Amino acid sequence: MPSFPKKGAGIRILYNSSHWERLSSMRAEALIMMSPLQEAGLNPIVYGSISRGDVTANSDVDVFVSTISSSFMLEHILENAGLKPLRRLLIQATPKYAVKGYIYIDERRSFSFPLTNMRIHERQFYSFGGELSLDGLKEGKRILGVNKSLNLIEPVEDGHIEDTILGREEEVATLLRIDVRTVRDRTRALSRRSRIGRTGVFLTRELSSDETFEQVLKRLSDRIPAVRRKIRNDGGL
Repeated sequence: MPSFPKKGAGIRILYNSSHWERLSSMRAEALIMMSPLQEAGLNPIVYGSISRGDVTANSDVDVFVSTISSSFMLEHILENAGLKPLRRLLIQATPKYAVKGYIYIDERRSFSFPLTNMRIHERQFYSFGGELSLDGLKEGKRILGVNKSLNLIEPVEDGHIEDTILGREEEVATLLRIDVRTVRDRTRALSRRSRIGRTGVFLTRELSSDETFEQVLKRLSDRIPAVRRKIRNDGGL
């Protein structure tokens, strides 16, 4: 049986049968997506509401791989598993953040991976939102994490307890076992989004069918100084 944290002082949300069915269905999709990557030794994670359990009809199935040797290898594994891409995007949120590749199987299911080095707090973003390994998913675990409304989601057997993290940043960092600077960074970013709506990203480039992620990154680095600096600081392509 999963182990659950102690009850907090927040609002208790009870899950009905439809919610449990949706969560089960989305986790089954995540298992299908993650299994071939795990077999190849890539140790994928699923993150967000699927890991916490507070899924909605608008939730996505997002799988992240923290380390790859080449995008070609990753795409080869996915295609052999019948997971053919609908869209492929190269995205950099800000000039200081890692450049990442995104492979969308459909509008709700995606894989992402870094093309340049991630700073520690960037990697901790996934722990902030809640992440699970394939083994954790198979065991039916649900994990502590923060949603986009800046509520800490604490799983309990019949649903979850949610409470704001505002003013509790140090406590939340301890609970999630991440740096408090990561919590404060995400709090600022998500608070800004709630005030002014979805914010833009520094760089977005959709790939054509005959391009690789590495080729596109090289072309962008030749043209955009900020991308070139990021790659140079990381030690080159």
